Amino acid sequence: MATVTAFYAALCALLIIALAFRVVRFRRSQKVGLGSGGKHAAEILIRTHANAVEYVPLALLLLLLSELNGLAATWLHVLGSTLVIARLLHAIGLTAGKGGYHPGRFWGTALTWIVILVLALVLLAGALGSLNL
Repeated sequence: MATVTAFYAALCALLIIALAFRVVRFRRSQKVGLGSGGKHAAEILIRTHANAVEYVPLALLLLLLSELNGLAATWLHVLGSTLVIARLLHAIGLTAGKGGYHPGRFWGTALTWIVILVLALVLLAGALGSLNL
């Protein structure tokens, strides 16, 4: 069983639902059926949710494959917790920065990319190590 990945997938799912709820709450309050209704604040909420939906599945897939391939639980927890923190930082930063620069947005993006790159390299190393070249 992939219990470590399951834990971080559950946390990320809760974050994505929370971000989606903010979009729905805005749309209901402004009676906007689709899109942002031309409101910049809504565009930020929508992009904050969409950005998480764009990055989280790939990171979780890589985390799952790493767990299934035997990566130590310590590393899985380091990478999984970094992912969750990164996505929180990004959401806070994008919202607080109103779509512009904010340290949370920068570090959230940077840490997300680092997690994805590290996991990709771990998987590549494992795959290349098991090939009979």
